[in-house]
Amino acid sequence: MKTKGALLWELNSPFRIDEIDIGDPVDDEVQIRVHAAGMCHSDYHLTTGATPIGLPALGGHEGAGVVTKVGRNVTGLNEGDHVILAFIPSCGQCPSCLKGYRSLCDRGAVLLGGKAIADGTSRVHAGTTEVSPMNLLGTFAPYMTVHKDSVVKIDDDIPFETAAIMGCAVPTGFGSATNVAEVQPGETVVIVGVGGIGMSALQGAVISGAKNVVAIDPNEWKRDQAIKFGATHVYPSMAEAIAPVIDLTHGVMADKTIIAVGHMKGEYIEEAMTLTTKTGTCVVTGMGSMMDTDVKLNLFLFTMLQKTLKGNIFGGGSSHVETPKLVGLYKSGLLNIDDMVTRTYRLEDINDGYVDMLEGRNIRGVITFDDSDW
Repeated sequence: MKTKGALLWELNSPFRIDEIDIGDPVDDEVQIRVHAAGMCHSDYHLTTGATPIGLPALGGHEGAGVVTKVGRNVTGLNEGDHVILAFIPSCGQCPSCLKGYRSLCDRGAVLLGGKAIADGTSRVHAGTTEVSPMNLLGTFAPYMTVHKDSVVKIDDDIPFETAAIMGCAVPTGFGSATNVAEVQPGETVVIVGVGGIGMSALQGAVISGAKNVVAIDPNEWKRDQAIKFGATHVYPSMAEAIAPVIDLTHGVMADKTIIAVGHMKGEYIEEAMTLTTKTGTCVVTGMGSMMDTDVKLNLFLFTMLQKTLKGNIFGGGSSHVETPKLVGLYKSGLLNIDDMVTRTYRLEDINDGYVDMLEGRNIRGVITFDDSDW
């Protein structure tokens, strides 16, 4: 079917709205009418080349919508179902899934290759040119055809704008605190960067019972927002937080530190580890460039103080498992997702939305679609 999408044709250039053709679902696939798409920093990484993908690329890996077509062999999903998109599919059968690491499903190995999981062909075209959809999703378009393993059914009463960011920002951030850092009641937790993922991590720490939740961000508005979401202390930089955290913890330092910045750099590790106590855990959630291999870390203190440095993808879980938990917390009022959606945009204004993100005006910007798009 003919529709439109936000395409990246070359590096270091803005997204361009072009006509695209979305293929019908084959076996194990569904087609979705997209109602809302989150504007994650990871999609901006495509424009800089920090995340390599074949060009042209269709951006977008956070989204929510309604199933419009169902291919053969698809069970549990029907036309009219409200769904979110999982940026990492979960087959439930590969070695990683069977070990319980469904966020590391082996299907993830092909996500940036542009070829559909179901049959290895291109599902999106611009004219005769094959297009690589971000994480084999491409939510920056009013329609999409995707594999069933990337689709999670949700309750019909959840607003699409809220549901959209439950596909990436919320589970990635929340899970970084609850699943990966394993925050415990009474602990001190430092969150570095409080955008969509960081604010979700902050809420994960609060709900887990952390005594002190320290939010660090250079943006004053975001620091103010962090207090509204439950932060007990805020600082503009890690360097400026070290002395106060020493005083706050009587020299013990933070039990857990979570780095959730939009663009991860190796130099951040040492400061984050300085904020972390002996035997404490530092979790790296922010994404850096695939080409960046340099890390600043005092190896003597890392060993002698027995600290742990952990990576994090998708909050250490699977949307098929985590979504029901997050929905329950959202409906109970414990998890505030609505207020994380700072602004909404039309697809045609996507580049304005990314300017707002880079300038720190949003916790999360969301693209919305309506009848004029479908």
